[in-house]
Amino acid sequence: MDGIDVLTLDDEARALARIFVDRGSIPRKALEDAFHIAVATSQGMDFLMTWNCKHIANAEVVGRLDAVCLELGYRMPTLCTPEQLMGD
Repeated sequence: MDGIDVLTLDDEARALARIFVDRGSIPRKALEDAFHIAVATSQGMDFLMTWNCKHIANAEVVGRLDAVCLELGYRMPTLCTPEQLMGD
């Protein structure tokens, strides 16, 4: 695990996740998914790779999340499935 960043759920990520939910970008029932995205976003990750295409790697959701991130001064990581990340 040398050289791999370990991300933590800090106060900034918790607050961002709540904003995602409060603004309807992520449904309240998927708060854990909002935490995953918020941690990756607040800690400046380039990618968040997931098989969760319902609330994370979903083009409609990404658009809503990106708008919130831009407004708040964050750069959202690319949300994608492993297949999308692998390329050729």
